[in-house]
Amino acid sequence: MASIHNDVPLAASAHDVWDAVRDFGALHQRLVPGFVAACTLDGDARIVTFANGSVARETLVDCDDARQRLVYAISSERLTHYSASVQVISDGETRCRLLWIIDMLPNELAPYVQGQAREAVAAMHRAFAPAA
Repeated sequence: MASIHNDVPLAASAHDVWDAVRDFGALHQRLVPGFVAACTLDGDARIVTFANGSVARETLVDCDDARQRLVYAISSERLTHYSASVQVISDGETRCRLLWIIDMLPNELAPYVQGQAREAVAAMHRAFAPAA
């Protein structure tokens, strides 16, 4: 099973970043604008349309405010397993780290998913860039 680890330093408070992460239906507006074009809620899932045109149904598995950790899963014809966790860890009053871990199968899709994750991380940096 492929595991993709992203340890993302952000120039924003853990409170602000966690508030965006936990806002499950506002992914396209608050966490990764530009990378995600649209996001709509459907029960305990969100339908995510990416900027490249691909669409995924992401099911909310857990949202733990005490640990500032969210877990979601994707099931599709191409991905036989996809589970991801996003955890926000404070690094002072105005900085934090976002730990995003993806476990997935088949392994052959890992390079594509890793490339998408790099684009998502860039969008996070833009979303939480300090105001000039």
